[in-house]
Amino acid sequence: MQALEWFSADPDGFDVIITNMTMPRMTGDRLTKETLTIRPQMPVIICTGYSERMSEKRAETLGVRKYVEKPIDTRNLASALREVLDKK
Repeated sequence: MQALEWFSADPDGFDVIITNMTMPRMTGDRLTKETLTIRPQMPVIICTGYSERMSEKRAETLGVRKYVEKPIDTRNLASALREVLDKK
């Protein structure tokens, strides 16, 4: 919830949102929905391990720019960041 509060206070102060599907008090899909309500073109990367609620297709439906399965190393994270930022 704190991430959403920060984003809501200054939506143009962010270039990309990277979220995990499982977080305390708010799921990554909910954060994505709220973020994209405020700033529809915001690039979002969602990371998840096994999740019955999230799949690559569902992430795409939500407006997520990149779906990444864990474990993820820094090279793959950097590649995902470059991909979504280049499509901005």
